[in-house]
Amino acid sequence: MPDWFKRRYLDVLASIYIYNEHRGYTAIDQVLSAVRQQEPCDPVMIAMVERHRGDERAHYLMFRRWFERRGRMPFALDRTFGHIDRFIEIMFGASISGLDTQAIVRSNRLFARLCRVISLTEQRGYRQVEILLSNAMVRSDPVLSKIFAIIHKDEPSHWAPYDRWLALHACRRPRRWERMVDGFVHAELLFVKLPFLFLNPWIARRRDWPEASESGGHA
Repeated sequence: MPDWFKRRYLDVLASIYIYNEHRGYTAIDQVLSAVRQQEPCDPVMIAMVERHRGDERAHYLMFRRWFERRGRMPFALDRTFGHIDRFIEIMFGASISGLDTQAIVRSNRLFARLCRVISLTEQRGYRQVEILLSNAMVRSDPVLSKIFAIIHKDEPSHWAPYDRWLALHACRRPRRWERMVDGFVHAELLFVKLPFLFLNPWIARRRDWPEASESGGHA
């Protein structure tokens, strides 16, 4: 396999992951706000979500260091390439930044929907990482392989708090149609958006790191 093909594939893959990991931990800040208001007397739930947020940021930083070692920046992606972005938009009719956190806090029905979306997204991510760990191009890069192995180990704890909340409040599990939406979002990313990114020579690279726009600046 030509080296350029492998380099391009890994660049595209890591660019999608670094976007999603950054989107993940910044979006969880909104979830944490909702959890602290929804369940102020449940420190276990709060601690589990805080751990989820910490893991997502740690994963983001691992991908950042991978790019830094290669001496290049990730591709400049937007929410078009975000699994959770697309899923939230379909299920709530709003972007992550446009979610009405207070409405979600006031409604167990909406909070349960959010829990199901996050749980399905994290379980989808776990299955995808299992596939990537057996991918020959990923295995050819020891650092990237280690990153995905760490993600694979961390992932089950990420859907646990949301499944726990659903169980404690006797809320239903995801239905078939919700799993179908999750599958559609994943297929759209895998079979449409990823090939488009791979084949498009005009996709620019970022000029700074995603967290540069956060309060507090660089990591």
